[in-house]
Amino acid sequence: MLKVSPWKGVIRFGKRGKLNPCYIGPFKILAKVGTVAYRLELPEKLSHVHSTFHVSNLKKCLSDEPLAIPLDEIHIDEKLNFIEEPVEIMDREVKRLKKSRIPIVKVRWDS
Repeated sequence: MLKVSPWKGVIRFGKRGKLNPCYIGPFKILAKVGTVAYRLELPEKLSHVHSTFHVSNLKKCLSDEPLAIPLDEIHIDEKLNFIEEPVEIMDREVKRLKKSRIPIVKVRWDS
């Protein structure tokens, strides 16, 4: 499986999401390149990404094929960052402290 950086598509949040997938795949290993790199068989959707990866970006896949996350549901940019867009604001509330008020917003994301 290939490691992707979970990163929100909205830059203002600037935080990594807990429930975003860290790994996508599984992909078939075509060849071992050197001592610490592998060449993977990537689908057409990831054709703009180089197919050779360091071993630290890979994870052995021990799960069944139906449990893998399909690539159709995941949006990835050219730097392998996970892109997620907000769909709607579900709830708003204001948390009151002694001298300040903090707005809290519950957002539903597209994935």
